[in-house]
Amino acid sequence: MRAVTVNKADGADAITVEDRTVRKPRPGEVRLRVAAAAVNPIDVFMWRRAVEPPFTPGMDAAGTVESLGHAGQRLTVGEPVMAVVSPWLPEGGAQAELVIVPTASVVRMPPGVSVPEAATLPMNGLTALEGLRMLGLAAGSTLAVTGGAGLLASYVIGLARQRGILVIADAGPGDEALVAGFGADRVLPRGDGFADAVRGLLPAGVDAVFDTTAALSRAMLPAIRDGGAIAVVRGWDGGGEPGRGIAVHPVSIGNAMHNTAWLRELADEAAAGHIQLRVAGLYPPERAVEAYRLMEAGGLRGRAVITF
Repeated sequence: MRAVTVNKADGADAITVEDRTVRKPRPGEVRLRVAAAAVNPIDVFMWRRAVEPPFTPGMDAAGTVESLGHAGQRLTVGEPVMAVVSPWLPEGGAQAELVIVPTASVVRMPPGVSVPEAATLPMNGLTALEGLRMLGLAAGSTLAVTGGAGLLASYVIGLARQRGILVIADAGPGDEALVAGFGADRVLPRGDGFADAVRGLLPAGVDAVFDTTAALSRAMLPAIRDGGAIAVVRGWDGGGEPGRGIAVHPVSIGNAMHNTAWLRELADEAAAGHIQLRVAGLYPPERAVEAYRLMEAGGLRGRAVITF
């Protein structure tokens, strides 16, 4: 069984393909035959500095059920599915031909969606839902979203609009129509002036910000009303509290990885066209390092996907 393997942070053999065995699933687990696995920023972070090699990365998988650890009724062998996978487990992450996943982290693939497209949905979709849950916005609330053209932001925008939330997002030159197509009510220029532009639209400030860039959190604080909130990916910056009663919500995917109901919701929203699944390119595992460098360079409109 082939698996993408991170051996070191750089060099010709930094990321290779290795053969390994995979144990049988235990009760409450599924063994998946992976056809596609997305490359996300967390994979690049783990490659460069976060995890002791060798290890297999990947949190998003799509493929078929290869075997079940018990006689389950919800999933069947051969069924097309998508899953969110923990790369920190001994068995490794999603970028392998066979992976072990808790049954709760697996749902049927959305109809009308390709396998590579399905592989872009679980982790980022769950991150979007967890952030929206933490913000607790009611219908009619206002939300500013940074990094509007990015994959995570596109899911946040679409899911927020389905909840009746008014969304203001940023976009770089040429991306305005793209971001509006995700469902943003207003699209403003990306950059240092985004927070001021938000205040120009809503002088009292928005109810909340979802910073998908992990870089603009403090710069967006002036856009938030007193007593509002901000959701940030990859943690707060460790500095002082934002003041004015603004709550900070660091978003962790770990709180949502076994949320089957949310995975089903994501599948339904994708099938209905409320969120757009975007693939930036397909790569065999032998070219995984190319996919990683593409993600590291930034600016992708979708996800690079490794296919087996």
